[in-house]
Parts: sequence; structure tokens; C-alpha cells
Amino acid sequence: MESIVLSYLKAFLVGGCICTLAQLLINYTKITAGKILVCFMLGGVVLQAFGIYEYLVDFAGSGATVPISGFGYLLANGAIKGAREGLLGALTGGLKSASAGITAATIFSFLNALIFKPKSKIN
Repeated sequence: MESIVLSYLKAFLVGGCICTLAQLLINYTKITAGKILVCFMLGGVVLQAFGIYEYLVDFAGSGATVPISGFGYLLANGAIKGAREGLLGALTGGLKSASAGITAATIFSFLNALIFKPKSKIN
């Protein structure tokens, strides 16, 4: 029981720190949310390219893989593993590793659009 609680605590702390950093950037800078999202995703790619993000995933589990930086980690990890098969593997490895998440997001977004009335946000 103690190890489960510790796992949840580590996931919450790491995921919370990542999200808090993003919120601070939104609140105290003029950087748009979209640019922050792209920077975090690319940050996950770069950290995995240097082998750093893997340690964070081993430590925090879902706390490191659920935020958008985890998607960057997943793409980079797939590309690195695919590169062992050659250039084509490097190009397709990231998409192979992330295909389930991309497919789920697409399907659930479509179903959500069918159920609710989509409309543009008025600024």
C-alpha cells in the first residue's frame, strides 16, 4: 500500500510541477498557450534525445508521460528505437509509438463534436 501511495505522490509532484511551470509562463509572460505547448513538447523531445527524460519517466511514471512533454518524449523515443532499423524507421518510429494516443484523441474529438455543438471562441 505504501508503494502505491508513493507512486501517486511522485506522479502528482512531477506532473504538478510541469503544469505549474506552464501556468506560470501563461500568467507572467506574453507567450501564448500554443507556443508554450510546442516548447514543452519540443522540450520532451530534446530531453529524451539526451536520455534525461527517461529517468523522469522511471521516477514519476504517468506524472511525466501524461503532460505534453511526455508526448515529445514518446515521439523521440520511438524515433530513436526506429533508427536502429534505418532512416525510414527513424522517420516512422515516432508515429508508430504515438499512434494509439493520436487515434484515440482523433476519435474522441470526433465523438465529442457529434454530441456537443462546436462553436468558435469569441475573443
